[in-house]
Amino acid sequence: MNSMEATFVNPKNIPYIWPEVKPLIDKALVHSIGEMVSEDVLYLLLEGTEHLCIGVDEDKNILSALVGEIIQYPRKKVLRIITWSTKSGYDYDPWMVLFDTIEDFAKQNGCSAIEAWARKGLARKLKWDHQYAVLTKHLGG
Repeated sequence: MNSMEATFVNPKNIPYIWPEVKPLIDKALVHSIGEMVSEDVLYLLLEGTEHLCIGVDEDKNILSALVGEIIQYPRKKVLRIITWSTKSGYDYDPWMVLFDTIEDFAKQNGCSAIEAWARKGLARKLKWDHQYAVLTKHLGG
């Protein structure tokens, strides 16, 4: 695998790379329970509510995408990872080497932590502290 670089994308540049990013967002959202679709993510990215970090190789191919939002709780601020995917569906190890880019972004925005609602496989891969699980019950309709 080529070496990668992680970078946050300015909202004004998102329309130019969206055709490459959208399939990665869609790939991640397949595992959601219908909270949003990629068009919703695009709107929130352009509005600046959510933030896009891409992983590019030395040829500037987008190999991974992470979308996060800053959440202000009453007593602390966190960067919540909304979606995270790679082009191959694997290859998270290069991201882990680059994760300081995401951590630096969170710190620069006054965050004291990063959180992610993740499936078990990603949770094992991250080796983060498991605080609690989010449980859902569909109410029909």
